[in-house]
Amino acid sequence: METNSHREEVLHTDQIVAESPKTLCVDIGGSGIKVMVLDAAGTPVTERARRETPQPAQPQSCVEVICDLAKEQGEYDRVSVGFPGVVDEGITHTAPNLHPDWEGFELAKRLEELLGKPVRVANDADVQGFGVITSHGVELVLTLGTGLGSALFVNGHLVPNLELGHHPFRKGETYEEQVGRAALDAVGKKKWNRRIKIMIELLQKILNYRTLYIGGGNAKKVDREGLPENVKIVSNEAGLTGGIALWRD
Repeated sequence: METNSHREEVLHTDQIVAESPKTLCVDIGGSGIKVMVLDAAGTPVTERARRETPQPAQPQSCVEVICDLAKEQGEYDRVSVGFPGVVDEGITHTAPNLHPDWEGFELAKRLEELLGKPVRVANDADVQGFGVITSHGVELVLTLGTGLGSALFVNGHLVPNLELGHHPFRKGETYEEQVGRAALDAVGKKKWNRRIKIMIELLQKILNYRTLYIGGGNAKKVDREGLPENVKIVSNEAGLTGGIALWRD
């Protein structure tokens, strides 16, 4: 039987979580920008909202979309952003699937000025990884979208600035050129899936990962039949829910 003291303890815990910092999580992609607010435990407290990524995807136009989406999310105390490129101390350095103007753009600082909240920015695959990893052994995260994002973790510790997508893969092309959205559209789902399986086999030999997590907008198009047991297809929402980890100091 549940005692009054136990009920009071549960209510007190729920109140602490409700009053703890809420995080606006932003996922910037080549085709869409998504946002969601999480509580201190990483549980969503708002519905995911999405808008098309502006074309051309220059910094100012993307920032305007983020600010518009943020207005619809209610109250929050801080902001986490997943960005599709190399990020260092809130400054974006590469954005191959967005626009050259992102090189050297102070994204964290700009959003702090506009939103009035502290902002932390990380590579989008890194953020997705934080949302799915178990922190045991070597774990690899790949995001299949406009391009190919990648993140590598060793016992929960991130190996920074891993950009597998731009590494040579096969037939004189990079991973991204072989399995990105343009390749999927060009060769069709069947041939694209054959390339995915070749990529998985090769990366297993190179990295000897315990688990490979595949996310991103095109993960749902991966043929699960015949995939190794240590390959997991994960929800694209991890690109938002993993944002809470950027505030775990």
